[in-house]
Amino acid sequence: MEKTSVASQPLSSTPARTSRLPGRFARLPELAGPGFLPLGLFARLPLAMLTVGTLTLVTSVSHSYAIGGMAAGAVGIGSALGAPVLGSLADRAGQRIVLLVAAVINTLAVAGLLAAAYITPGYGEVADAAGVLIAAFLAGVSCPQVGPMARVRWMALTTRNLSPGATGGKRSVAASRADLDTALSYEGTADEVTFVLGPALVGVLASMVAPWLPLALAAVMTITLVPAFAVHPSQQAVVPAPRKVKAGVEGSGEEGTQAAAPRRKRWAGAVVAVPVVAMVCMGTFFGATQNALSAFSAQYATAEIAGLLYAVMGLSSAVAALSVAFWPQRFSLASRWVVAALAMSALSLLLLLPAGIWPMVFVLLVLGIPVGPVMVTVFSIGGVVAPSGRMATVMTALASGIVAGTALGSYLAGQLAETQGPGAAFVVSMAAAAGLLLLGVVTSLVMKRQPQA
Repeated sequence: MEKTSVASQPLSSTPARTSRLPGRFARLPELAGPGFLPLGLFARLPLAMLTVGTLTLVTSVSHSYAIGGMAAGAVGIGSALGAPVLGSLADRAGQRIVLLVAAVINTLAVAGLLAAAYITPGYGEVADAAGVLIAAFLAGVSCPQVGPMARVRWMALTTRNLSPGATGGKRSVAASRADLDTALSYEGTADEVTFVLGPALVGVLASMVAPWLPLALAAVMTITLVPAFAVHPSQQAVVPAPRKVKAGVEGSGEEGTQAAAPRRKRWAGAVVAVPVVAMVCMGTFFGATQNALSAFSAQYATAEIAGLLYAVMGLSSAVAALSVAFWPQRFSLASRWVVAALAMSALSLLLLLPAGIWPMVFVLLVLGIPVGPVMVTVFSIGGVVAPSGRMATVMTALASGIVAGTALGSYLAGQLAETQGPGAAFVVSMAAAAGLLLLGVVTSLVMKRQPQA
C-alpha cells in the first residue's frame, strides 16, 4: 500500500554536489538536495532548548523551583498537544505553510514568555504566575516540529523508486529500503545530538551571560532557520493528501470493499497506537533516568553533573543509531525492535549496581547502545503502518509520545527518588524498557496479522 504521495519531478535542476559523508550517508545529500542536512539539524535545536530554557529563566526570575518546574511542564504539555495538530495540518495543507506560520507564532510566543517572565509583578507564588504559564504553554503548542517533518520528507524521498511507473524491481525496492534506513539512522542521531547540545547550550549561555539569552537565541533561530527549512526544495516531495470523495457504485465487488473499509480503518488505528505507546515508554525511560541520575549524582558528587552523566548515554545512543544504516535488510523491523528492546531491558538492570560516578559512566555508555536503534526502529515502524496521507500526523504523534512520556517518567522517578532514593527511581527506567520489549513482541505479532487493503 502506498503510504505517501511523492512528487514526480526532481527537487532541483542543480546537480547535487559530491558529498564528503562516509559510506551510505553520502547518499543523503543526493536525495534531499544541498543544505538539507544542516538545516534539518539546527532548525530543530530551538525545541531542544525551549523546555530547559524556560525552566532556567522562570526559576531564576521567580526564585521558585515550583514555578520554574510548572512553566517547563506547561511547555512540555503544550508541545505534546500541539505537535499532532501541526502534523495533521501539514498532511492536509502541506509542510511549507504550516511551518512558516508556526515559526512566526512560536517566535511571538517565546517573546511573550520573555516579557511575561520579567514584566509580571510578584509571581513568586504559583497563583500569580498565570501569565507566565500561559505564555509557556503557547510556546510549546506552536513549536515547529522540524524532526517529524524531516522524517516525512525522507520517507517520501526514499519511496520514489516504489512509486507507480518506477523501474528497477527488487533492486530498486532494496535500495529504497537501505536509503530509508540510512536516513532514519541519521535522524535518530540528529535528535540525540540536539537534545544533548540544546540543554548544554542553555546552561552555558544562562550561566555566563544571562538567563534570558537562551530563549532569545531560540526565537532568533526559529524565525530564521525554520522558514529556510520550510521552503527547502525537499518539501516538494511531500504532496498534501487529497480530499476524500464520496465513492459511487462502479461494480458489484465494490460493496464488499466498502463494507471492509471500516474494519481496515479500525485495525490501522490500533496498529498505529502501538508505536505511539512505545514512544511514551521511551520518553518515560528518558525522564526517569534523568531524575534518577540527579538523585544518584547528589550522593557521590553534586546533582548538577547529572546532565553530563545523561549525555554519556546520549553519545553511545547516537553512535548506535547511525549503525542501523548498516544492519542487514533481512533483519526485519519487528525483529530489530524485539532484539534491541531485549538488550535495553537487560542492560537497564545494571543501573542498580554502580556505587560511584565512574562505574555509572560505564553502565550508561553500554546502556545507550540499544537505545538509539530502538528509537530508529519505532519511527520506521510508524512510517510503515501510517495510513495513507497521514504520515506527518503519525510522525508528530510519535514525537509527542516521547514528550509526554518524559514528563511522566520525571514525575514518577522524582517521587520515588524523594522518598526511597535513586535505586527506586531507576526501577521506573527498567519498567519502561520492559514495556518497550512487550510492545515490540506485540508489534511482531500484529504486523503478521495486518489485513490487506
